[in-house]
Amino acid sequence: MATNEHMDKALEMLDHGVEVEVGSDIAEAKKLAEDFDLPFDPLDEFHVDAELFRTIPVDVMLRYHFLPQALEGGVLTVVMADPTNIVDVNEIEMLLAMPLDIVVGPLSRIADILEKSESTQRVLDQATEGFQLQLVQDSEDGEEVLSIDSITADQSPIIRLVDTFLFNAIQRRASDIHIETQEREVIVKYRIDGVLYQAMKAIDKRHHSTIISRIKVVSELDIAEKRVPQDGRFKVRMAGRTIDFRVSIMPTVHGEDAVIRILDKESTNEEFKTLDLRVLGLEDDTRRQLRKFINEPYGMVLVTGPTGSGKTTTLYACLAEILSSEDKIVTIEDPVEYQMAGITQIPVNEKKGLTFARGLRSILRHDPDKVMVGEIRDEETAAIAVQAALTGHLVFTTVHANNVVDVIGRFLNMNVDLYNFVSALNCVLAQRLVRKICPHCKRQGTVSDELLEDSGLEPDRYQDFVFYEGAGCIECNGTGFRGRLAIAELLNLSDNIRQLILDRRPAAEIKRAAKAEGMRFLRGSALQKVFGGETTLHDINKVTFVE
Repeated sequence: MATNEHMDKALEMLDHGVEVEVGSDIAEAKKLAEDFDLPFDPLDEFHVDAELFRTIPVDVMLRYHFLPQALEGGVLTVVMADPTNIVDVNEIEMLLAMPLDIVVGPLSRIADILEKSESTQRVLDQATEGFQLQLVQDSEDGEEVLSIDSITADQSPIIRLVDTFLFNAIQRRASDIHIETQEREVIVKYRIDGVLYQAMKAIDKRHHSTIISRIKVVSELDIAEKRVPQDGRFKVRMAGRTIDFRVSIMPTVHGEDAVIRILDKESTNEEFKTLDLRVLGLEDDTRRQLRKFINEPYGMVLVTGPTGSGKTTTLYACLAEILSSEDKIVTIEDPVEYQMAGITQIPVNEKKGLTFARGLRSILRHDPDKVMVGEIRDEETAAIAVQAALTGHLVFTTVHANNVVDVIGRFLNMNVDLYNFVSALNCVLAQRLVRKICPHCKRQGTVSDELLEDSGLEPDRYQDFVFYEGAGCIECNGTGFRGRLAIAELLNLSDNIRQLILDRRPAAEIKRAAKAEGMRFLRGSALQKVFGGETTLHDINKVTFVE
């Protein structure tokens, strides 16, 4: 019971956070250290001692805002912002039963490190203590029958568990939470920077039904229906902002799985205020060319790539660059995930009959200058979009294809007139996302000859080349990566390329001609990021083919 009380306190303190003006509290801490002749640590490169952190209760660290730095000879060195608070110092000594040596540090940095390092993970571990796998023998056959009594009995701890892993996922910048059901256990994973990480220890399968039911209840889904997929959504307020969650429940062999997509619109809106093509991480020459095409008076700018490759973000970056009070910009999307001031945004609603095609037709009657179509999926939408580009509108859109040349085949399959399509097209941008090496723990790394060969590089030539990697730190949750950047290939529709497409020449010939005109392909863009020390060979090999 004490554990649950600790966890509640810790969650409450984390949720309220510590709001301090960063510049002022560094100066204040430095002055305090000088006045009381104590050491000062700006905490720019603080390394967490995991063993030491585990010996100190998480709620004590959060309540008194201190960081344990070292333990020598029975004396604990701690970093805290206010050494003059003798009451707090005495209470910490009494609670931990050891004397303290004080180092002064900025309060904002202490709060930041606590939030990013141990606090939320420790709270999560405490929340799952009672739910971990306990049964080894096969004593239960069949699925547990869910009743109101069984939900009520477990209600408080289950709600606490679900709330805690939602909270923890937001703190760790996760885009999705995966709840995967296996034969004897339930695994919770977070997708961070496009990669899945296990969030905590496995949970006993006995608690599976109540966890899924809790998610269904908040998403207003049918808790009795377990045989068909269900989709829902819910909202949560946290630290003064509203966060949307989209939920998908799917029946599997071992029970129902859930995936929760996190849409932190308000946080993203802050990013979108400064969003432009530079933020995407494109090469200078690609960015220059793309900027030229998006400033054309009419035509079609096409972005292609698989699901989750950042196509929508690229389109928004383009719109942010050309946003002007003189132009009317209208978008139609499914769904509108990010809201942008100064733009008219329309969500697709197929149940009510508002499809991409119908919405696009209506948009063109609203006298727009620029139009963004979230995705071209069918023949009708493709035909209207091409027609709009030919009749004086600048159209931004996406389509699913593997590279810039495959796009042409996709449109031909949708029975679009080839001549009209080629005439309308300004450029095609194909892109992927790769993880960025964390700047806080970036270091020189070693690359094996085998990895060089697998990457299409000659070991003899690149043996002495300096490659980089991330060591893993607080800022990146020990992964060595923080954030993602785009790698891209941009096809400029020159007269020569247009003619080759109209003549229906093979894709290989179009690629050769594009290369002769200076086009850089996806693999070349990816390697440039590796040689520039921005990502790793292992990461680019997952998203691009070796040529």
